[in-house]
Amino acid sequence: MELKINTLTSETFRKLYTSVGWEPPGIGQIRKALENTAAAFTAYDGEEAVGTVRLIGDGGMSFYTKDFAVSPAYQSKGVGTLLIDALENYIRKTISPGWAVSLELISTKEAAPFYQRKGFEERPCDWDGPGMFKMIRSLPNAGEKD
Repeated sequence: MELKINTLTSETFRKLYTSVGWEPPGIGQIRKALENTAAAFTAYDGEEAVGTVRLIGDGGMSFYTKDFAVSPAYQSKGVGTLLIDALENYIRKTISPGWAVSLELISTKEAAPFYQRKGFEERPCDWDGPGMFKMIRSLPNAGEKD
């Protein structure tokens, strides 16, 4: 297994995204997201991309783990651990000495035990509110759709 940083293409992203059953956005939207990604990590088995995760954030206080997808045939084989460890090491090397940053994500129920083993705390928690998100969709006929 080999890990590469910032080699993820829109087409590879779409393939991995759909491999786990998610409905993908258009290629143009994926391309824009990749342009604005802090770092993208992709695991390869030979020439085949088998998993990916994107890191987005402000570089100072907050990072977000996004689009973490491992091909079903490669799940439970260490690919996810390889990806999340690389992402965390990237953050450690990138931030200034002495800084602490927040690394956040939204997990599926099935993946929560994996993240807990990697040190993530499940939300809601006793001392803070729950993790939340909202999908914002464009108005009909507002721009192109790839």
